[in-house]
Order: sequence, then structure tokens, then C-alpha cells
Amino acid sequence: MAIDLQRLRKEYTRAGLAEADADPDPIEQFDKWFNEALAANLHEPNAVTLATATRDGRPSARVVLLKGYDDRGFVFYTSYDGRKSRELEENPRCTLVFYWGELERQVRIEGRAKRISGEESDAYYRSRPRGSQLGSWASAQSRSVEDRGILEKRLRELDATYEGSEIPRPPFWGGYRIEPGAIEFWQGRENRLHDRLLYSRVDSGGWRIERLQP
Repeated sequence: MAIDLQRLRKEYTRAGLAEADADPDPIEQFDKWFNEALAANLHEPNAVTLATATRDGRPSARVVLLKGYDDRGFVFYTSYDGRKSRELEENPRCTLVFYWGELERQVRIEGRAKRISGEESDAYYRSRPRGSQLGSWASAQSRSVEDRGILEKRLRELDATYEGSEIPRPPFWGGYRIEPGAIEFWQGRENRLHDRLLYSRVDSGGWRIERLQP
């Protein structure tokens, strides 16, 4: 049976977002919303869509996992040889989009990506499960492979190689920090008159807040 997508609708009624209630610092406002997403027991609230583009503007997007945030920006980890990294190296402008449907909320972050220090990447890598550490060595991210068996064989070989010893971080794997220039908070409201507050960084280093029409 065909699905009539035009009839798929949802009314947003949970909450609002007023300027008077918003923190003047968007990182603090993000921290508040992120902790509310954690408290709501959402499935992977740190899952975020990362949109990148090539030097000539060809876009791509995928979901990554946020692994840290502070006043400096938002951090995720990946292979430096994969498609997303290749695009970030030639065009560091990118966007993150969080969508917490159960809370009727979305956060959009525009900024520039920079590799984090090797020391930061090492510290996070050591915290990963052993299988994840091995997997980062076994996979040549974004490159084609004839079948899954090749990857599984490579993983077994690496497991044997590093048996009883610490697994070093691959030189082609590490983190990026996205330094935000703009952060938008979206709260669903009735009649599609959604609340949208946009924080834009100003030359002084602070933030300007403005309300956008939905």
C-alpha cells in the first residue's frame, strides 16, 4: 500500500524557547539541552549529522558521534583518510545538526574544523574498547573492499599481533574540533511557528542573539 506522505504531520506542543530563558553563552545553552537529552534517555543523544563539502562545493553528510565539547568547540573522531576528512582538509567549513525528536528540538552548528592535538587523540583512543582500537587499524575507511571476510581476517591478524600489549593509535586516526561561528537552537511550536534563536560570533569574541522567523 502506498504511503501518503502529504498526510504525515505532527504537532509540536512540548515547550518554547524565549530569549529571556536562553543563556547568553550558546555553549552553556547547548550544555543545558544536551543534559536534558541525556536525562530523557534518548537513543544516542550524541549522534549528530556532519555535513561537509569539497573545495568546489559538492556536499556530503553522515552521522558521527560527539565525544566532547567546551568553549573551544565540538569534537569527534575519525580516520584522517576517509571521505569526510579529505573534504575537511580541503574545505574546513562544515555544519553539525543534532535532532532530538522526542524533545522536539534541533541544534545547528556552523563552523570550521581543525585537527586536535595528538595528545588529545591519544587520550581518547586509550579509552576506547580494544575491539574499537583494532577496528581503526583494520579499516581503510571509505575505500572499497571485496567482502567483509577480508576485514574480519585483518582484525584477527591484528588481534594476534597486539595480544598482551597496548595497541597504539594509528597515525591516520584522530579527532577534529569544530570551532563554531554560529549556533542555532530550534524548538518546535504549535502551528509551525517554531522558535529559532541564532547565536552569531562577533568580532569581540562574544555572541549576538537574534530570533529567526520559522
